[in-house]
Amino acid sequence: MAEEIQSLGHDGPGELIGIEYQESTDNEVRARVEVSDAVRQPFGIVHGGVYAVMAESICSAATWQAVHHEGKLAMGQSNNATFLRPITEGHVNAVARPRHRGRTTWIWDVEINDDQGRTCALIRMTVAVRPSP
Repeated sequence: MAEEIQSLGHDGPGELIGIEYQESTDNEVRARVEVSDAVRQPFGIVHGGVYAVMAESICSAATWQAVHHEGKLAMGQSNNATFLRPITEGHVNAVARPRHRGRTTWIWDVEINDDQGRTCALIRMTVAVRPSP
C-alpha cells in the first residue's frame, strides 16, 4: 500500500521536500524525508513546516486511500504541531496512526522521530472527508 500512496499523483509540497513512503497499513503509515539544506532553516535545523507538510501529506493520502472508493475526497483541515527537539541530519521519520475514522473527519496522531528513534515532534492532524465534486 505504500507504493499505492506514493503513486497517487501530484503532492506539490510533499514532492518538494522529498517524502519517501516506507510502509502503509490500515493502522499505520510510515514515511521519511532526507535532511538536506533544502529542508533546513537558516540555523541548520529542519524547518518546522517540513513536519507539518509531512503530516498533512501522509494523513491526507492515507485517508483518501481508504475513502476514495466511496466517491469521497480527503484534505487537511487542521494541523497542530508541537516541537520537542531539533533534527539536523539524517532523516525526518514520521509514523501516523488514525485515532478516529468518522464519516466527515478523520483524526491522526503523527510522531516525528530522528534516526536515533528520539521523539522530535508530535502532530495532531485532522483530515476532512467530503464528497467528490
